Amino acid sequence: KNPFIILAVLAIAVIALLYWFFGTERGCSLRATGANANMARAQGINTDADKVLGLMLSNGLVAFAGALLTQYQGFVDVGMGRGAIVIGLAAVIIGEVVFSRIFRNFALKLLSVALGAVIYYIVIQFVLTAGLNTNDLKLITALVVAIFLAIPYWKGKYFRAAVKTKKEGR
Repeated sequence: KNPFIILAVLAIAVIALLYWFFGTERGCSLRATGANANMARAQGINTDADKVLGLMLSNGLVAFAGALLTQYQGFVDVGMGRGAIVIGLAAVIIGEVVFSRIFRNFALKLLSVALGAVIYYIVIQFVLTAGLNTNDLKLITALVVAIFLAIPYWKGKYFRAAVKTKKEGR
């Protein structure tokens, strides 16, 4: 049994379930509340209930992921979850930066978050195999997130400059 195959199948199943749920009327109201709570409230959506449902759904997914990790490692420690928010944020940012022009469908955007987490761990593994000090891992992870946050700015700045020079005839 390869745990990565099982993890990939579970990730695809969770993405499929989330895609189905967010396609329902309740899921659409949840997405609308997340996008703009004031406009959703103006449309007659109970945004307070949607906020609670969103927290329940996200915490349930976190608990499921924690249970999978515990099952895989065979033990649990109270400090295992430290840094999980940074990893989740990095996965969303990296997935959005790398795959935003490729993935337009909502299901593919959900997949881009999972792929962003894989890219994040590949970068961290590269940093660790490069022989850098593991005590500086928090600094390095912050730098990785900052670099991926800066990529859209750099792309926008570079491509705007290229467009201006083409329009000016240079």
